[in-house]
Amino acid sequence: MGAKQFGIDTNMVLQYAEEIKELVEAGVEVAIVIGGGNIFRGIQAADNGIDRVQGDYMGMLATVINSMALQSGLEKVGVFTRLMTAIEMKEIAEPFIKRRAVRHLEKGRVVIFGAGTGNPYFTTDTAAALRATEIECDVILKGTRVDGIYDCDPEKNANAVKFNELSFNEALQRKLNVMDLTAFTLCQENNLPIIVFDMNQKGNLRKVVSGENIGTIVK
Repeated sequence: MGAKQFGIDTNMVLQYAEEIKELVEAGVEVAIVIGGGNIFRGIQAADNGIDRVQGDYMGMLATVINSMALQSGLEKVGVFTRLMTAIEMKEIAEPFIKRRAVRHLEKGRVVIFGAGTGNPYFTTDTAAALRATEIECDVILKGTRVDGIYDCDPEKNANAVKFNELSFNEALQRKLNVMDLTAFTLCQENNLPIIVFDMNQKGNLRKVVSGENIGTIVK
């Protein structure tokens, strides 16, 4: 959203695209899962009288809109991409096939995964954990608007304490909402580290991938 109240801020899209381009030029294989909360949140649909399942599908379509916007931004800065969706929409994207996704990454293309898992009741976090596990990623980078994981909400409590590193068990025992439980358990069972960091701070994405102490790592 950037500075907007809803929708897509093209300046933010281009900022993300430039940062992702740096990784590609450094030889990093990049796959991306995007949410759709700036357009529609399925989990809030019931409050507005919309059936939960229907609302979740609407949310999945919102992620496709965001995916297309990022794809456009990446191609504008000269990065080759492929958009793959969990719900078939052949006019605008490829269906998700693991081997094809891996081949795109090997060829230096950025792969964007849209439409979540293709199933209602699963979050974008779960989609990220599932796809990352399937294509054997080294790490999940969860870009947020805060610079890591805290013992309480840093936007509400100025005395919140940040963690630099946590184990999966520590995060569970402290009831830190790193991801929804389904996604978190999937990462834990497959020994897939999660790094939570501030995506809106320019340069942070490159710093995280370079191994700098940015954000919080759960492993």
